[in-house]
Amino acid sequence: MKPRLLDLFCGAGGAAMGYHRAGFEVVGVDLNTQFNYPFEFFKCDALGVLDYLSRYGLFANSSIAKEYPLDSFSAIHASPPCQKYSHGNVANDTSEYPDLIGATRDLLDKIGLPYVIENVSRAPLFDPVVLCGACACPVIYDDPVAPEGLVLRRHRLFESNVTLTGSRCLCKGSKWVGHKVGGVYGGGRRNRWEAENIRHGGYCPPFDIQQRLMEIDWMTQKELNQAIPPAYTEFIGRQLLQHLSLNESKEGEANETL
Repeated sequence: MKPRLLDLFCGAGGAAMGYHRAGFEVVGVDLNTQFNYPFEFFKCDALGVLDYLSRYGLFANSSIAKEYPLDSFSAIHASPPCQKYSHGNVANDTSEYPDLIGATRDLLDKIGLPYVIENVSRAPLFDPVVLCGACACPVIYDDPVAPEGLVLRRHRLFESNVTLTGSRCLCKGSKWVGHKVGGVYGGGRRNRWEAENIRHGGYCPPFDIQQRLMEIDWMTQKELNQAIPPAYTEFIGRQLLQHLSLNESKEGEANETL
């Protein structure tokens, strides 16, 4: 049976797909209904779920409490809202946006399962690893305004209570070999000249190119803007599985000794 991973603040399932590809069975939780989430989904408050798990080991939502006790999950992923730390809000008042990272971390520490917290590059994560689109995602060569090759610019941080390794950022290296960078977010410019000379790199390619850069074909534009490329969490998920496998081996050896 596959190990089960709880995907909190799950959105439309970019992170979930990566963990699925790594070998997990994924269950998603989000405060908003996610019609395009590709796996089993429950509409719940993620912090409420974590608080109840930390106290009782069961979901706060009584309809699934019996089906998913704490010990049925092997790991937890959480992607708290990132707007407070988004690059797009650097010059704006962000007091209206919730800061849930600390509360999420505190509850995950109480629960004690292996966990991963993901967020944007300005977020206050503890000793995170960084993953880069130019390293993990494909190069697209048929963007009409970047035929020399387009790579995804999308840095994300991953904090964990398990030792993780990141990857070397290849954004600058990609530019040296002639590739251009493209983003997937609201407010980007479709015109590359305007992006490079006014926004200084804020170019967003057409939607179909964005889908291929992210390797996501089941989301709307709005969902895609917020998503994590599955390649990131597939990379993280394989490391989680190695950790879980190592712990199982150690537990087995300890039981044999007893």
